[in-house]
Amino acid sequence: MAPPRPSSRNAMLGEKTDSVPRSRSRTRSPQPKKKKVQKAQQAQPSAVEETALPLEKQPLIPKHEYESISKYEYASRGSEPGPSVPDNDIFLLPSKDYEIMFGLVTVAIVVRLYKIWQPSSVVFDEVHFGGFATKYIKGRFFMDVHPPLAKMLIALVGWLAGFNGNFDFKEIGKDYLEPGVPYVAMRLLPALMGIAVIPMTFLTLKAAGCSTAIATMGAGFILFENGLITQARLILLDSPLVCFTAFTGMAWTSFLNVHEQGPSQAFGATWWFWLATTGLALGATVSVKWVGLFTIAWVGALTLAQLWQLLGDTKNVTPRLWFKHFFARVLCLIILPIAFYMAMFAIHFVCLVNPGDGDGFMSSEFQSTLNSKAMQDVPADVAFGSRVSIRHWNTQGGYLHSHAHMYPTGSKQQQITLYPHKDSNNVWVVENQTNPENGVGISGYDEISPPILIEDGANIRLYHASTDRRLHSHDVRPPITEADWQNEVSAYGHKGFAGDANDIFRVEIIKHLSDGPIAKERIRTIQTKFRLIHTMTGCALFSHKVKLPEWGFEQQEVTCAKSGTLPNSVWYIEQNEHVQLTGEGVEKVNYRKPGFLGKFWELQKVMWRTNAGLTDSHAWDSRPQAWPILKRGINFWGKEHRQIYLFGNPVVWYLSTSAIVIYALFKVFAILRWQRGYRDYDNWNFKRFDYEIGTAIVGWALHYFPFFLMERQLFLHHYFPALYFAVIAICQILDFAISRISTFGLRGKPALGWIIAMIFLTLSIVAFGLFQPLAYGNPWTRSQCAQVKLFGGWDWDCNTFHDTYAQYNTVSSASTSADGAQPTEPKHVIPPANKEHVVQEKAVEKSDISAEVTDQPEPAVIKPVEGRIVRQEEHIEYRDQNGNLLNAEQVESLKGQVEFKTRYETKTRLLDQHGNELPSNYVIKPGDVLQGDAEEEKKPAQPKEEPKVVVQEAQEPVKAGGAIVEEVV
Repeated sequence: MAPPRPSSRNAMLGEKTDSVPRSRSRTRSPQPKKKKVQKAQQAQPSAVEETALPLEKQPLIPKHEYESISKYEYASRGSEPGPSVPDNDIFLLPSKDYEIMFGLVTVAIVVRLYKIWQPSSVVFDEVHFGGFATKYIKGRFFMDVHPPLAKMLIALVGWLAGFNGNFDFKEIGKDYLEPGVPYVAMRLLPALMGIAVIPMTFLTLKAAGCSTAIATMGAGFILFENGLITQARLILLDSPLVCFTAFTGMAWTSFLNVHEQGPSQAFGATWWFWLATTGLALGATVSVKWVGLFTIAWVGALTLAQLWQLLGDTKNVTPRLWFKHFFARVLCLIILPIAFYMAMFAIHFVCLVNPGDGDGFMSSEFQSTLNSKAMQDVPADVAFGSRVSIRHWNTQGGYLHSHAHMYPTGSKQQQITLYPHKDSNNVWVVENQTNPENGVGISGYDEISPPILIEDGANIRLYHASTDRRLHSHDVRPPITEADWQNEVSAYGHKGFAGDANDIFRVEIIKHLSDGPIAKERIRTIQTKFRLIHTMTGCALFSHKVKLPEWGFEQQEVTCAKSGTLPNSVWYIEQNEHVQLTGEGVEKVNYRKPGFLGKFWELQKVMWRTNAGLTDSHAWDSRPQAWPILKRGINFWGKEHRQIYLFGNPVVWYLSTSAIVIYALFKVFAILRWQRGYRDYDNWNFKRFDYEIGTAIVGWALHYFPFFLMERQLFLHHYFPALYFAVIAICQILDFAISRISTFGLRGKPALGWIIAMIFLTLSIVAFGLFQPLAYGNPWTRSQCAQVKLFGGWDWDCNTFHDTYAQYNTVSSASTSADGAQPTEPKHVIPPANKEHVVQEKAVEKSDISAEVTDQPEPAVIKPVEGRIVRQEEHIEYRDQNGNLLNAEQVESLKGQVEFKTRYETKTRLLDQHGNELPSNYVIKPGDVLQGDAEEEKKPAQPKEEPKVVVQEAQEPVKAGGAIVEEVV
């Protein structure tokens, strides 16, 4: 039975006169039931105040006008009408609001640009993104897991500032000043985009209907968020990502504001402007990082909700008008972002026209579009005696390859691998089962006329021209993939050796993969895809994405699989030479150069596979469950007793996380009351709270929970887009508490609202000040550091810093990187045969390792003498390849995963009797003594070298691929 129609203003606004609990009995008479209902109405008030305006200011709506109001007039109302949604047009704000916003921008400029030139060396992922700028300027193709927009903007700024691309950014800590790199200009782009987030946050909150006090507080939270400050001051991608995410949020919230003014506002100029702007913002966001797909999902989910509501508005929205709404959103929110995204890749391809480090990840067809990489036409037919290079079809591992190195286990015969680059060791001569009688060895095939073409089902042998051995397989397990269904593949024999039966393979053409009718009958270069079946064991020549260790130069493993999957056992011939297949009359073939769409789609697939393959552990990675509670950060840089450590503002972080908890509790509460028959959603404020806060929480959830499905490396900065939505949510919750509901007695008291907002903002500013040395790399003392290090997971090293600020003025700036806790450089996928050492960070004091180092001499007793006492210190350090240091926890976590290699270094460092380091220009004075030489205290002390410092390096095999792929975080 339908509820009674409200007959008064209070009933229309959601008073409890409409909220009739379900009856527990069907046998009672109507009259007692009615009395019980009335009692229930008096005893159970509404959960949230009913309206944002005082009752005395609510207009009385006559019954006949109320009945004429469409129940779907406003998008978020649901099944009952209510007060109109105010128009929060961000272009029509009071001038005071703009003055406050520009004041915030001024402060943001100071906060973001303060000492932006510090440090004057490469920091963390500047290794990658600065390096990409070099490649854009040089036009060298590279492969990265992120889309190109932000990287191209950084390169553009560097080029406009005079950067010529001659600096390689290869090492953390590499100096910018001497080579004259315009790194400050390049850092300005992320900084300016970080500044732009502040006014966009302010306008987003105003468009959502928040008070100016709350909008100021929310913008201030973003302004003083330490993690966002750190990211915005370096050549990194996360500041552009957050900027475009905030831009999307502002545009979409402004569109929602127009949409909620009613059906009459649809398809107006403002409506189209904000819808199209949202589409462009989505395209820009996903063109920086694929995290933008989560932003698209957020807008998409809300769009579906809009269309569902419009579909139910049978009075105002006809089917024709509904389809107009539908196609308008398809145009602006699907086609426009896709077009923008593809346009960025079109520019990317125009910039990168020369071969580069990323070639090996792309197909030969793709590579043929690069300058000097196009292959010359080759004979189409393949005959016995042809000298060919055979390429794997499914992976980008490269060519069937052998070299004069043996397997360390198994048969210990010559290695067979996949190698991604063109090389003479990729050349094989195709033989029949026996050599021709009228020739000597393999040279006899050149005399056969006409040459014998290789048909489907032919038995062949492959002779390795460089080492005079044949491709061979036998019932021996491979050295890496030791599975029963896998056999080792090797190169076996010697020059003049006739070979044996284990050298014979049968050609099996894969007809549905081959191009053209002739290619389905016999082997043709490029066009025919085939398998090679070992005749003795029945296994197929096979390769997969498994790398050989250092002894195999980290090239891709080749085996013979008895049940290998079709894609991984498919091969084709790329290069083909035969003395009788030359001249103008010989049919020749070449790769078909792909157009833009072909290159675009191939690159997307390679990016996806590479991104999914970044599963190795990292010294500073973290999992999603640790992000909302700010469990740990990322060590970016350390030098000269200073440190840059990516870490959030605890006040902002925990307040934003509390918004998630508050909304979750609210939703549980609302569902339970709904199940009990209460009609809380007839209450205007209750419904608006759920809708407005829920919109932000859905954005947070879609930017957070997908990371739980990822097995790749994850870092704290992946949480920044979700953090932005959480900040918006807590601001809206506080706005409801202060300005919209009367439960807390704050509604109608704007001065009190400003006081509360400023209290929260002041707390965030205080927290920013406490942790700012980690954001800027400023001087800090050990005691101050220890005071704010509240949790063990906050793993920056306070021992990095000096005891007093005075020491920063007296100690030479030429200190080594051992003076700070340094970041761990991300691993690379590197070309085979290029050995990479992955090592870690941080000095260990002698007192911390005395149990491990038992052969060090006891310090000599020092007699007190006049003047300074100069002593010597001996300790062990664990370093990475850049000279960075590791703490004990990191060293312990690496045990069993890496090899430790010892190197001995001698350094000179003078310490006084208190353990303080003396300046490098300190002159030994008469009366100074050296530790251990106290008996010679009468003699003037001379500077002595510090005893050998033992430096243990951790060496770890690094995966290799066809080119340098830099893993980004």
